[in-house]
Amino acid sequence: MLINWGIIGCGNVTELKSGPAFNKVEHSRLVAVMRRNAALAEDYAKRHHVPKFYSDATELINDSQINAVYVATPPDTHALYAIGAMKAGKAVYVEKPMARNYAECLDMIRVSVETGQPLFVAYYRRTLPAFLKVKELIENDSIGKPLMVNVRLYKAYGEQDRFADKQHWHVNPAIGGAGHFYDLASHQFDYLDFVFGPITQVNGMASNIAGYYSAEDTVSAVFTFASGVTGTGSWSFVVDKQSEEDSIEIIGTKGKIKFPCFDKGDVEVVSEKETERLNFQNHENISFYLIEQVVGTLRGKNECVSTMYSAARTSFVLEEIVKSYYKRE
Repeated sequence: MLINWGIIGCGNVTELKSGPAFNKVEHSRLVAVMRRNAALAEDYAKRHHVPKFYSDATELINDSQINAVYVATPPDTHALYAIGAMKAGKAVYVEKPMARNYAECLDMIRVSVETGQPLFVAYYRRTLPAFLKVKELIENDSIGKPLMVNVRLYKAYGEQDRFADKQHWHVNPAIGGAGHFYDLASHQFDYLDFVFGPITQVNGMASNIAGYYSAEDTVSAVFTFASGVTGTGSWSFVVDKQSEEDSIEIIGTKGKIKFPCFDKGDVEVVSEKETERLNFQNHENISFYLIEQVVGTLRGKNECVSTMYSAARTSFVLEEIVKSYYKRE
């Protein structure tokens, strides 16, 4: 079985991270792309040697040659296009976060169940070598029994965030669901779900301190996994350059593991006897391994590690953390 893909929203995220992988994975090919700007869609198709391009998502969804759709638009249209594709009989692979809010995630799951069309979410860290090694180390008792997790992500503000006429959709809650927190912390929480299972308790505080945009810019949270492992997290997207930090630290009874989630860096394993640094290289198309899993699952050969259920859990956690800021129930 050949998986013929169509991409809705062939923007920057698809240029290297994901788009080329659809033609590199065995039994998979990219046959059409869509962007509202027809000239940009045509340009993408020519540069990536894609046979067809559209400026209307409905036309791509109804293309009889396509049997799977990758939704790579901003979150406000994830549910719209994913549901439309599943109702048209297509499998769906959607960018993260899964949707703008948890309610939309539940709608997507409901349609997937009703139509029988599978739905996957692009949390590719579940397939990257460094992150798989960390999971293996924990399962092999390398740091003893896990006790707690500390997550820190501090990023400097950018010009796009400071000035209203340049602001990116990442800081427009009507499009992204919240601010940079949803876009970036979603990867961190999804990975921790992969390692420790679902979070059963979560509380958070979000605020806007710098005042550059309407979304939250600084966030704190505490959370607990079903296993009893506890966690804390802090995020800020308006620090100075010298204060930037990107780390996940997992502390156990016999040591700890520390590694970045986004920056290039080593996995540091600290035990009673030594400190070991492990270095890993990703595929040039960082989504390749997950797309390979998705294709294998669609062909009945394996099970994908990033499901609509795990992704929806992450969206629930994110929403719980920021809900008081947005006055959400």
